[in-house]
Amino acid sequence: MDKKPYKKDEGNALKVQKHQLKEADDKVSEIDSLLSSILNEQSDSDRLLDSMVAEMEGLVSDTTAEVSQTVFNETLESIEKDLNSAGSNVTIPIVSKIDHIELDDDSSWSDYLNMIEDYGFKNNLNLKEDPFQHLMTKSQQVELQKRIKDDFTLKNANCDQYDYMIAGTCGVIGGLIDVLFVGMPGDSKLGNITDDVANKTTEKFASLLGWDKEKALNKGSNTTKSAIGFLERKYEINYDQSTTQGAIAKSGTGGAVKNLSKNNHHLKSLGHSPDIVGLFFSILNQFTGTSTFVSNGKIITIDAKKHQLQGGNFIAKIFCGFANWFGHIMSDWTGSSGAGGRGAGVPIPFYNLFQLINFGRFGENDRKTFAMITSEVFEEGYDFRHGMAMAIPVIITELLVRLMYTIKSHFYHDKPWKDSIPRASVPEVRRMLLVGHGTLCLIDGADAAIRANGNLVQFLLRTNLIAWSRTGKLALKELSVWYHSGHIDADIVDEYLDNEYKKMLNG
Repeated sequence: MDKKPYKKDEGNALKVQKHQLKEADDKVSEIDSLLSSILNEQSDSDRLLDSMVAEMEGLVSDTTAEVSQTVFNETLESIEKDLNSAGSNVTIPIVSKIDHIELDDDSSWSDYLNMIEDYGFKNNLNLKEDPFQHLMTKSQQVELQKRIKDDFTLKNANCDQYDYMIAGTCGVIGGLIDVLFVGMPGDSKLGNITDDVANKTTEKFASLLGWDKEKALNKGSNTTKSAIGFLERKYEINYDQSTTQGAIAKSGTGGAVKNLSKNNHHLKSLGHSPDIVGLFFSILNQFTGTSTFVSNGKIITIDAKKHQLQGGNFIAKIFCGFANWFGHIMSDWTGSSGAGGRGAGVPIPFYNLFQLINFGRFGENDRKTFAMITSEVFEEGYDFRHGMAMAIPVIITELLVRLMYTIKSHFYHDKPWKDSIPRASVPEVRRMLLVGHGTLCLIDGADAAIRANGNLVQFLLRTNLIAWSRTGKLALKELSVWYHSGHIDADIVDEYLDNEYKKMLNG
């Protein structure tokens, strides 16, 4: 891989351009000096010419008087001598050309760099040293270094005892909401609310596409099941096999995928995952007429050709594949039309990757792997809808921590509101979020462990995966900052550059 220092190349280009500007400025000064000299000589010539004209006028006037021919001739000779002397002293100065770089429409960046090197060699420029040392003055370098240190480097948090108390309290509030109102699937107050929101969303989406809710009500049908059935027919896909045995044409896998059932096929079918993994495999399966599953630590692909992907060209097929994937997800995330009760939805994003962890010994007689355990947890209702319920205490904790930081920063530290914005890049905000979400996870984990009584499935059912994921991300960020303290924070630099680009475009 080419690791050529492009920043140094760009710096050398700026260094050469700065040298060219200096040379051009010096040349302008030289030309200005020569022009001034020429103007002075011209003034002297004008004075000499005026003197000669005066002498000639005097000589002409004297011709009426008695002036000897000899005197007249001597006067003319003197004037002629002065003219010849003035003409011989006139010199035309020569201005030398300055060195330059010639570019044309066919010149590439590498061609330009080669010209830069040639220019530096001819003009005794050292292009091997750091070019930026010569592009800024000492005061500019000190100012830049200070700004980089203050605004663009990773810094450890400087939290006081009140910051930790506030963050811990916010985490306790989030943990109590999690324990009292989230719980486990099927026994969750917030879960009932998110299930209802999901059902209404599915019905609304189906209505936009032509489903008639009034007609379903008149028939006495369950409106949500009716909307799901409408979407299933409209967004039929070829990777919807739901049983291990049986022919592929009849929703089976011919024994290729073990332990596949209607309760877990949304988990094991990669195209049913509501994330980038699911989108990729959905479009791949639609293009190739296949079905891809993940089971027992293996990725299994079977031939399941049923119908061609719609679209007249490649871009249209990609768009249709995306639309078909999204529409089918909307039909499945609230269960299926033929399922009794709540039904099996789609997994939490990336949850199906747990099926690759096919090791460990759990359950009775240590016969189950971790992949089997996570499959059982999903079958108990640990799906995307329950993930929405688990996200509520996480969001509340996040907002409380950020709100309390803002209030404390403004009223306690007397900072203006604009400097009290709880950005994630602020070290104290980052540390307080870690403490808050960590406290939430401690309460969640303790509650799950007590209620599970040693049963891993029950423990995972009561574990808030969203909270643990958020805490893990914050912990990794804090660990990275601690290790790279004093180094450039690329995220802050990118944010700063994005804002500057927007100002340039809007200006």
